[in-house]
Amino acid sequence: MRKDRAERREIKPDPVYDEVVVNRLINKIMLDGKKSLAEQKVYKAMNQAADEVDDDPVEVIKQALENIMPALEVRSRRVGGSSYQVPIEVDENRKLSLALRWFVEAVRSRGERNLEERIAGELLDAYNNSGGAVRTKEEVHRQAEANRAFAHYRW
Repeated sequence: MRKDRAERREIKPDPVYDEVVVNRLINKIMLDGKKSLAEQKVYKAMNQAADEVDDDPVEVIKQALENIMPALEVRSRRVGGSSYQVPIEVDENRKLSLALRWFVEAVRSRGERNLEERIAGELLDAYNNSGGAVRTKEEVHRQAEANRAFAHYRW
């Protein structure tokens, strides 16, 4: 029998903007435990992107992530010997987790020279509803739409 579900850890807000979302982004960008370096890069990129669109840096991040968050995803479900891709609505916490994951993947696959430019570029793209992370979301939505026939297998 399975034990209880793991408790969700409380994530503290970041020191500069006092926002949990920004701290989660910093934690996702961070490599090898070098948090101060990740903070520098993210803050520079946020300011760079905010200057470009004349908006508050936190608002830019929130809007960008909002544009990346998926509403639906597909999950495999075995029914009578065959697997179906069943479209399922995404939980709020998972929406943010997926958005951050896709954002960081898109940032790392970009072609700009340094990390700040990559983060700023992807932030602006996501803010304007384009870019790699938004494409990933649209792909997931297309998959869910294509498998709508199996929605009655939801559990």
